[in-house]
Order: sequence, then C-alpha cells, then structure tokens
Amino acid sequence: MAEPVKSTPETIRQARAENPKMRERDLAQQLGVSEADLVAAYCGISVVRISPRIETFLTDIASLGEVMALTRNESAVHEKIGTYENAHVSKHASMVLGEQIDMRIFQGHWAHGFAVAKEDEVGSVRRSLQFFDAAGEAIHKIHLRPASSLEAYEELAAKLRLDDQSQTIELTSLPEIEEKKLAIEELDAASLRDRWEKMRDVHEFFGILRSLSMTRHQAVQVIGDDFAWRLDAQTVTTMLHQAAKGEMPIMCFIGNRGCIQIHSGPIQAVKPMGPWINILDETFHMHLRTDHIAEIWAVRKPTKDGHVTSLEAYDAKGALIVQFFGKRAEGSGERSDWRDLVENLPNLMHAAA
Repeated sequence: MAEPVKSTPETIRQARAENPKMRERDLAQQLGVSEADLVAAYCGISVVRISPRIETFLTDIASLGEVMALTRNESAVHEKIGTYENAHVSKHASMVLGEQIDMRIFQGHWAHGFAVAKEDEVGSVRRSLQFFDAAGEAIHKIHLRPASSLEAYEELAAKLRLDDQSQTIELTSLPEIEEKKLAIEELDAASLRDRWEKMRDVHEFFGILRSLSMTRHQAVQVIGDDFAWRLDAQTVTTMLHQAAKGEMPIMCFIGNRGCIQIHSGPIQAVKPMGPWINILDETFHMHLRTDHIAEIWAVRKPTKDGHVTSLEAYDAKGALIVQFFGKRAEGSGERSDWRDLVENLPNLMHAAA
C-alpha cells in the first residue's frame, strides 16, 4: 500500500479553497494534519506567527475591549463575550478573573500562536488571535467583535510577532491529558477516601490525585457512592433545562491541557441540535456533543463551608469533557436549589438496585 501523501502548505490551501465552509478542526482531521498546521499554511498571506508569551498577552489583551473568548476540547466548546479584566500572571498558572471572561491558564502548554485575518463569504475580514499546544491542538482563541479596538489588536500582534514566519511548524506528540498510571485494581482507594473526607477546599483535590497517581475519572469510580454516583446519560440536558427554567445561576467549566474557561451565572436559551446540546445566550455560548459522553457522575466534595456538588461528563477514554456547579461565592455554602437538582437526577445505581 502506498504511503499517504503528506500535506504541504500548498495542498492545505487548495483543500481550504475547495471546502470554504468546513470548520478548521474538521478540515484538519480530513487532511491528517493539526489545526495549527492549517493556520500556519497561511503565514505571510493572511496570518502572522506570534509568540504565545502569556505575560505580554495578558498585560495588553484588555486594551482590545469587547471580544469573544473561545476555549474547547474534542467534545465541548465554551464561548464568552466580554473584556479580559483582572488578569494575574504567575510562573506556572495564570488567571483572568473578569465578570464575563474567567479563565485559568497553564502557559507551559502554550506552544504556538497566530494572528489571523480571515475573509468571510460576504467579504468582511474577521480577525483573531489563536494559540495551540505542542501537538497543534487549539488551546484558546480570541475573536474580535464590532466593538473591539482594531488598533490595539494590531499593536499586540506586532509586539508578539516572531521573526520566523515559515508556513510549516514542528509538532510534538503529547500524552493523554489524564494518562492512567495505575490500573483500577491497583489504586489506593482507602487513602483516597481518608484524604477526600478531610478536604477543606476543593482545590486540594488535584494534589490528592497527583500523590496517589490516579486520574479524576478513576477517583470517582472508587471513592464510594456517598461521594460520587453515576447518573443517567441524559442528565446534562435535563439539568440545563431545569436550571434555565428556574433561572438558577450555575458554573460551567470547559477546558483542555492549556486553558480552562468558566461561565458563572444563569442560563436561558438551551437548544438541542442533532447530537449537540447548546446554550445560546447573549454573552455565553456552549456547544456540547452529547454523543461523546460515555459517563456522567455527580460528585460531592467536602469544604470548610459544607460539601460542594458537581456534575461531570466523561468521554470513552475517561477524560473530563465538562463540569458544572451551582454558582457560589468563595466562603459561602452551596445553593440548596442546585444541590436538590443534582441529587434528584436519575441515578444509575438506584435504577440497578
């Protein structure tokens, strides 16, 4: 069998011209390249390669004014319209704590960046800043809106511009985000339970998992059904409809290895479309592939303010797709309406009993 022809910048641009309406992610998969390869093929034409320098990016991005921030993984997309405010840069993890745009950034995974100018079907130019990891997977994108400052965008792109403007990039294979180190039967469930019961802050959870060499999905499987229980496959859709109907403020976390983006507040327009369940509100859009969800878990973690309940969807590999909480302020207890909603969703363990 002949080896498949490797895509070049020229063949990528030809495929793009032949498929003008296909999403970048889908076209990249069809061509057997990364999305970053697809974007890099236009360097010197409509794309400028930029440095993914977080300190400069977070210092200057607020000057663009209102933009759309987009973070996604294989199965879910999170879009927020607003301004980057209240940014905090640190060595390993940075944050944006704005009223609309709320993010956690793990800059060690930001490997490639581009300033993109793309002409749409009516001749308008849509501009964005796009960042990718070392494997060429999209980490975070910032799309300009009519109210955005084009001058500030161009100044930031010029500040981050790299000398290297070649149309190909070097990519590196990366492990799964939550790579299993131990088989399920090798996990120290007793130590997990002991430390879980003693948690005073949900952020302790990551350290517990790291020290016990287990993934989040493995932890919910072995902790015991007083702390984590499986739910029926339709419960995310059910929860979203109920939260919207009750005008209940929720938190929605969607992320990848380099970024987590968060919505906090009520939701309104919950719309199914094929395999997708969507939230289509004025400043928040979520798109979730329900057919990618293999398991849904309700998870209860102790804190100094009482336990906190989350709804978590996992894919067939055990990777976290999306996580929901009831909105609460730091130092305050969990909303009783959110807790009641989750605890009354169809429970697979009860159904099997």
